[in-house]
Amino acid sequence: MAAYIPVLKKAYVENVRKELKEEFGYKSPMQIPKLEKVIVSMGIGDAVANKKLLESAVNELALITGQRPIKTRARKSIANFKLREGMEVGAKVTLRGNRMYEFLDRLMSIALPRVKDFRGVNPNAFDGHGNFSLGVTEQIIFPEIDYDKIERISGMNVAVVTTAETDQEAKSLLTKLGMPFRK
Repeated sequence: MAAYIPVLKKAYVENVRKELKEEFGYKSPMQIPKLEKVIVSMGIGDAVANKKLLESAVNELALITGQRPIKTRARKSIANFKLREGMEVGAKVTLRGNRMYEFLDRLMSIALPRVKDFRGVNPNAFDGHGNFSLGVTEQIIFPEIDYDKIERISGMNVAVVTTAETDQEAKSLLTKLGMPFRK
């Protein structure tokens, strides 16, 4: 029995790599940009007062990504927010390999089209080193989340880290993988 390969990874290996090599004229296959990791994070500022919100966010992230998240802590104290250094204020997951391709496929083909008035993701959200970030305002766009069981609607950040050296290469890679950029 052959090992399972995610659809998006298969598309990358069979088609996208060749197209990128032709487009940018790479001499070595090692120069072709690829996805390195995807980081999904949720910041729950109200978790200072209500610990149940943080536990809810951790469970939702685990459902969405299929991997157990880690809790993030405040780096410094802010008296106005009643926040002390070391308090738990969020959760994040770093996805690599097959789970990364599966998550990106579900994000691009199922979750993002469910966003109300969706016109595409911001094409200028690159960091100058070939990495892309996007914000999702509601976690309920993922089909794994049951609307009746959530504590409250909260957003999340998705950072896609690539090996591309420029934003143009990264944008071409993500476009060929199916990221719906706004035009």
